[in-house]
Amino acid sequence: TREEVVTPPLPEQAASGSLMATSVDFKTHVDQACRAAEEFVNIYYETMDKRRRALTRLYLDKATLIWNGNVVTGLEALTNFFEMLPSSEFQVNMLDCQPVHEQATQAQTTVLVVTSGTVKFDGNKQHYFNQNFLLTAQSTPTNTVWKIASDCFRFQDWAS
Repeated sequence: TREEVVTPPLPEQAASGSLMATSVDFKTHVDQACRAAEEFVNIYYETMDKRRRALTRLYLDKATLIWNGNVVTGLEALTNFFEMLPSSEFQVNMLDCQPVHEQATQAQTTVLVVTSGTVKFDGNKQHYFNQNFLLTAQSTPTNTVWKIASDCFRFQDWAS
């Protein structure tokens, strides 16, 4: 099966320019961003821990990952990178999200997702991490598939 974060079609922009319509429309976008982010986080970390070979299906073809300052770009490089990582056990302790204003993304529906928690690689000591994703909506008439455009991962432990 293909790992995807799928949500219902995105709501159309309110035709009315009234403040009330704009407020309701923004709340709708925030609610959808939160639902998509929660579903995405569950799928992402479960896939990372249990089905790593399928992880790149969550990324755009030209997505960029910055892993502790190291840049990885494109699906082939991402596949090679994820295969090199030892097995993992992620625990997400915090999730936050917000829609990114369309003026900043050339009208592409985009959500910023921020997570933090702990991870153990191959049974080694636990590390604290912080991870930021920019998800972009790939819409069809029947649904919206969310893909990672940018991913930034950082350990939060100080070197001992």
